[in-house]
Amino acid sequence: MAGFLSKLLTLGEGKQLKNYEATASKINGLETEMQARSDEELRALTAAFRERASNGEDLKSILPEAFAAVREASVRTLGLRHFDVQLIGGMALNDGQIAEMKTGEGKTLVSTLAGYLNAVSGNNVHVVTVNDYLAKRDSEWMGQVYRFLGMNVGLIQNGMRPDKKIPAYQADVTYGTNAEFGFDYLRDNMVTRAESRVQRGHHFAIVDEVDSILIDEARTPLIISGAGTQAAETYNKFARVMVGIQPEVDFEMDEAKKTINATESGLEKIEAMLGIDDIYADPSGQLPNHLQQALKAQFLFHRDVDYVVVNGEVKIVDEFTGRIMEGRRYSEGLHQALEAKERVLVREENQTLATITLQNYFRLYEKLSGMTGTAMTEDAEFREIYKLPVVAIPPNRPIARKDEDDLIYRTVEAKFNAVADDVAERHAAGQPCLIGTVSIESSEKLSRLLDKRGIKHETLNAKNHEREAHIIAQAGRVGAVTIATNMAGRGTDILLGGNPDVLADDVLRERGFDPDVHEGDEVEEGHAPAPSAADRASALAEAKRVCADEHDRVIAAGGLTVIGTERHESRRIDNQLRGRAGRQGDPGVTQFYLSLEDDLMRLFGGNRMDSIGRMMEKTEMPDDMPIQAGMVSKAIEGAQRQVESMHFAARKNVLEYDDVMNLQRVAIYSERNAILDGKDMDERIPEIVRDAVDAVVQENCPAKVPSDDWDVKAVELWAANMTGQNDFSVADVDHEDDPDTLAEALEEYLENVFATKVDQLGEPVMKMLEGQVMLRMIDTRWMAHLQEMDYLKAGIGLRAFGQRDPLVEYKNEAYNAFQSLTAGMYEDYLRTLLRLQVAVKQEQPALEEEKSVLDGKVSYSSPEQALEQTGVGAARKQAAAAGATPAGTPAAPPKPSAPKPQTYTKDKDDPFANVGRNDPCPCGSGLKYKKCHGRDQ
Repeated sequence: MAGFLSKLLTLGEGKQLKNYEATASKINGLETEMQARSDEELRALTAAFRERASNGEDLKSILPEAFAAVREASVRTLGLRHFDVQLIGGMALNDGQIAEMKTGEGKTLVSTLAGYLNAVSGNNVHVVTVNDYLAKRDSEWMGQVYRFLGMNVGLIQNGMRPDKKIPAYQADVTYGTNAEFGFDYLRDNMVTRAESRVQRGHHFAIVDEVDSILIDEARTPLIISGAGTQAAETYNKFARVMVGIQPEVDFEMDEAKKTINATESGLEKIEAMLGIDDIYADPSGQLPNHLQQALKAQFLFHRDVDYVVVNGEVKIVDEFTGRIMEGRRYSEGLHQALEAKERVLVREENQTLATITLQNYFRLYEKLSGMTGTAMTEDAEFREIYKLPVVAIPPNRPIARKDEDDLIYRTVEAKFNAVADDVAERHAAGQPCLIGTVSIESSEKLSRLLDKRGIKHETLNAKNHEREAHIIAQAGRVGAVTIATNMAGRGTDILLGGNPDVLADDVLRERGFDPDVHEGDEVEEGHAPAPSAADRASALAEAKRVCADEHDRVIAAGGLTVIGTERHESRRIDNQLRGRAGRQGDPGVTQFYLSLEDDLMRLFGGNRMDSIGRMMEKTEMPDDMPIQAGMVSKAIEGAQRQVESMHFAARKNVLEYDDVMNLQRVAIYSERNAILDGKDMDERIPEIVRDAVDAVVQENCPAKVPSDDWDVKAVELWAANMTGQNDFSVADVDHEDDPDTLAEALEEYLENVFATKVDQLGEPVMKMLEGQVMLRMIDTRWMAHLQEMDYLKAGIGLRAFGQRDPLVEYKNEAYNAFQSLTAGMYEDYLRTLLRLQVAVKQEQPALEEEKSVLDGKVSYSSPEQALEQTGVGAARKQAAAAGATPAGTPAAPPKPSAPKPQTYTKDKDDPFANVGRNDPCPCGSGLKYKKCHGRDQ
């Protein structure tokens, strides 16, 4: 159905391509004019385009000239001229679409066209890559084109300091990884000062390898965590118990869906071994979670497949790229359970501080686009989730690669032996081989088999990815054998005969130079010197000669061979592996070797695979004899479709739940940013006071209930709790049984206490404190809310047993929780401001300082100094210098009421000198001072 829908939606593609081809002809017509311009004249076009864009001219009308200018700049800086199909790819990107371009078609160069055009408007352009290496490489390589045309290029790298990121984001075009862009967005919404934010909006994004980022990685949300509670011994206890329990007796599991549950008898056994009467009687719900994670860690997560142990640390392996995911940890206690299983140090649990899914992060962009070699199989998902249509861009040259039918063996052992034999034969003939594996375990197994046959090879996996791009770039040399996880080295071209630029560096190293050091750089003692320009030119000439010679020999041997050792769960990943061969019309061959014991066949193959296995056993086929059958290929494709739909459902489910949180996240982040941008909270104070007072009065003094039955004590306690003072009494209020009158009096009382604080601290200081305290309240409440939502999400699925839709239940619960969050947040905010205490400087005697504070004569050179000298309670952690009075600091002795604002500044004998607004007037009228002599103050 999805395939039919995609065909239906892409019916207009032919017409669109024709329009693109017509525009490409226009661009070609401008080429001579651009070639005639000097470098300065070409650069001046940027300013002209900027002016046209600022005058409201549509980017599409600027496009032909802008693309022609970029093409000419590329020729002059990189020596690369955009093909017509690359121009078409750039147009698809500019229209907010995904350009599907086969491997080797030059997607990296395509991005410069749309990137430049969208940057002329002055808005930011983000180019998103799959890893830091590609971000750095592309920003330096493609950055030459942008800089030639007078634009700035920024680079975001993992671990970069925030002050270095700000100029990178201010640049016209910024390169970085999806994780860094997403985490910077989250971090920007955790800062306490406006100038600490690094990003400047989300205008246009070009996502390279868009399927990897928006599909493969979209099942896992981005999470910033902080330290939580420690429970290392509990994890260790559960891990020790897991060793003694048996599959299918003590627990049931579904490997395909990654679910596992203890049986009744198993639960009793576990409880007995732990010495716990009833795990599920734990009111906090932590013990059941410990049990679940310990079971998963022991039986569903496998070392050297899902994770590796390096230097006593458990590190996650990305299932799609085979790389170690540095700094990432499984959530909900699973990572700690794995550490306990592997008997390494159990690190403390983390609490979620901020989180967003990649889907919702990328939907922040006003315009989104992407490039990849394989997107059509996921066209329906791209349209549904991101509103991104996929456009297939025709190749520059016809594909000459030969894709052989799959070879299926009965056992894994026989399959790997057959692969090793095939590689040995091709290696002897000088044909380069790239072998794709699905796990580190498979890579190492195959590596051992090749070692036995004496075949020199390189192995790329999560344990050795520093030289990944370098190794992949040379995988096309004569007789080269490279074992790699299926997606290792994405973004790096495999040139037949080798890459002369990379080989030139190797030549320089052989000659005793360090190619990474440049003339003029300082060289440490004992290190290789920097090569001169002549050395570099000589090495490059040598490398080009070697590569040209090897190119011809590889072509004669049949081009690059790509061998797959297992089918991936997604057809798209298989297509990516195939696409490594046959770039730009090169010859090549691809072959998949499978076995009936492969995970995909075993878990999703169904009855067909069982019957094929029985047939092979009955006919006594030798293990080393493969079969090639259409029925098997159909069964494999059916299994892959099944897994793809399951993963789509999982991603959609994650998104549906995050969509609920996203509305709340937008509201919270908008309020935070408004405060950082200088929103005046003064205007909100009376409204917050009114809402808080109305709530407490309505609850305890209902209008339809006689005042004798009002819970007066509760109102007075609430007022005392809000202010830290006991001077509000309902009996002093002439409310005449009217709750509205009582509410007005209570509002007035709270506003007076607030006015007192303003008088004490001064308006500038109070304004800053208001913002800082509000930020702290938002952050504290939001973090607690996220934790609550995590627990809610973990258990909400059980509601399905009661015939209730978990998602609807989650929406309702989340709405109620958010209402509670906002109400509590503003009440906490008000309480904090009303209870602010004035600290004193340690260098002054306590009594003298107290007098100076009470007389209103304390002066501060800056709001920052005031923050150091005044207590702000919870705001301390957020504001660099804010906080409650430090222990041991002398403070003003407690008073029955707060210091009163001054209305006169006469001598001490004046009876009106220090009268509070709500005090009885000294004139003896019986009225409050504010309604008598203080009326005009």
